[in-house]
Amino acid sequence: MSIMLMLFFASWAIWWSFFQIWLTSESNGLGLSGSSVGTIYSTNSLVTLVLMFFYGVFQDKLVIKRTLLIFCSTLSVLVGPFFVWFYGPLIESNFILALILGSLFLSGGFLSASGIYEAVAERFSRFFNFKYGQARAWGSFGYAISALAAGFLFVINPSLNFWLGSILGLILLLILVFWKSKDEKNIEEAAKNEDSEASAPKLKDMLNLLKVKDVWVIIVFIMFTWSFYTIYDQQMFPDFYTKLFSSPEVGQQMYGTLNSIQVFFEALMMAVVPIIMMKMGVKKTLILGVTVMFFRIGLSAVFDDPIIISIVKMLHALEVPLFILPMFRYITLHFDIKLSATLYMVGFQIAAQIGLVILSTPLGILRDHIGYDKTFFVIITIIFVAGTFATFQLKNDNQDVYGEPFIKK
Repeated sequence: MSIMLMLFFASWAIWWSFFQIWLTSESNGLGLSGSSVGTIYSTNSLVTLVLMFFYGVFQDKLVIKRTLLIFCSTLSVLVGPFFVWFYGPLIESNFILALILGSLFLSGGFLSASGIYEAVAERFSRFFNFKYGQARAWGSFGYAISALAAGFLFVINPSLNFWLGSILGLILLLILVFWKSKDEKNIEEAAKNEDSEASAPKLKDMLNLLKVKDVWVIIVFIMFTWSFYTIYDQQMFPDFYTKLFSSPEVGQQMYGTLNSIQVFFEALMMAVVPIIMMKMGVKKTLILGVTVMFFRIGLSAVFDDPIIISIVKMLHALEVPLFILPMFRYITLHFDIKLSATLYMVGFQIAAQIGLVILSTPLGILRDHIGYDKTFFVIITIIFVAGTFATFQLKNDNQDVYGEPFIKK
């Protein structure tokens, strides 16, 4: 699981960390406007939120089988040909068609797939008795290594980033297909017997999740907090940060280096946050994650010095584990663990994509008209309201919800 997550995030980060810069850069990208970039992110999210639900349902039936992961890793192998020969030229010649086909590819191989890789790793951690955070930390390590290399490769030729993504995807695919222990095969068989027709979650049961009030509390909370992980960090921050330097090339190299250092620390914090969670509790740890997000984006609106902004960016290393790890624990604490993959996809990943669909294009247009700093103030206002909502609506660790389906009693 550690190597799987490391390779997946490495194959993604090598091009995804510079995706927004590639879309907006005049010198070595496509030179798109903020509103066009917002439309791309919104469309990607719209497809992702639909596909994520079916991914979650399918993986819950597979338990720990790798069928879906193998399909997703096959798309990772095709990153180079898709972007270099197809997607880039098509955006310039037929934006609408590129929007549709690009969203299907990006969602199928990465945006929807990321949640499934994480959900499968978390399920493996319960079957094989290891800490999920330890495996997930290697994912962050892979992202960090790729982000460091990406900044230097992008300045030379952005196509190199996409082709290297294909090579890493190929290694990932080979490992998923050929590397399997005897213990995993035995547990696969045991899980198949345990999750019999009588006990396995059915599609109707999963759709009934949407009738549970506490699922909607999670959805609303994530929509207006974690959505900004993509909107701020990927749709806006790269271009905002690189413009603080004397030239785009210097800014792009510095961004790649900073992104890499930040994700290295993120990997370390994956090991620290479980300790924080034990001391503070799951709900309080989630609220702490919202607080860190509020100050990180807010300080970006106040300062324009690249050194200060670089320091502020490092808070990202704490923010990501403070959201991901407590959210997994919150789901397994309050809900039926047989539906953990579906709940994680619906409550966390899909909710974030809904937020992106709603907010990406308006905030992209807003950025074009009022600039980054004022747009960041709008974002932190939304985060403050969502954090206040979560403080009163999320369940405490010792609370159970009786009389509702799929909630642990």
